[in-house]
Amino acid sequence: MILGKSFFVTPSDSVAMIAANAQETIPYFKNGPKGLARSMPTSGALDLVAKKLNLPFFEVPTGWKFFGNLMDAGKLSICGEESFGTGSDHIREKDGIWAVLAWISIIAYKNKDKKVGEKLASVADIAKEHWATYGRNFFSRYDYEECELEGANKMVEHLRGLISNIKTGEKYGNYTIQFADDFAYTDSVDGSVALKQGIRFVFTDGSRIIFRLSGTGSAGATIRLYVEQYEPDVSKHDMDAQTALKPLIDVALSISKLKEYTGREKPTVIT
Repeated sequence: MILGKSFFVTPSDSVAMIAANAQETIPYFKNGPKGLARSMPTSGALDLVAKKLNLPFFEVPTGWKFFGNLMDAGKLSICGEESFGTGSDHIREKDGIWAVLAWISIIAYKNKDKKVGEKLASVADIAKEHWATYGRNFFSRYDYEECELEGANKMVEHLRGLISNIKTGEKYGNYTIQFADDFAYTDSVDGSVALKQGIRFVFTDGSRIIFRLSGTGSAGATIRLYVEQYEPDVSKHDMDAQTALKPLIDVALSISKLKEYTGREKPTVIT
């Protein structure tokens, strides 16, 4: 977790900011990263960095093994998940200490020419500079824990029926559908295929709604709702994420009929 003075950096933003600054600030990457990757539910902030830096980019299912295959093949240098996992190819595993050291390296570089008494660049300053360059990806995850399995499965069936008939250009509130699917991934290294990795609604402005079902054990199912909205307007970058995302969250709850299927009025955890 990257936390500056009264300023929290989401894991999705953190991996993007590390990648954007890596070659300039971290000696290990003096020749540039080989490639970048994120798990599918993680925000698209890293995609924007990969595009600007012209780096290979991979979107994989949740699970560190997918990153590991790409690292072993020499295709990947920096990767991360929205669930606070960040790493690089120095080790085939997530590494929180490395992430903190990466941020310390970035902060040290940004302040290397400061004179005594000058205001130092903070975590917040670095984040806002990044947003000014790339735009901000507002992001939040809602977890509905220990839902009754029958209702959770019916909701997923409803969503799969919805995406099977959805058409490009359809409107949901103020959002226009680009595509919707049940994410599938073919590993470029070993050819393995992972199906039904999360139901995605992707809109023309870059916004996304994602539903995943996990923890379907005796204690019930956990429904994870991921909501992301891209905002290029610098004047809106200081908005509270929940405020910025509310219209999209309302759309997500409406199209999923989550309350109807689960009886839940609110999530167990919001991150």
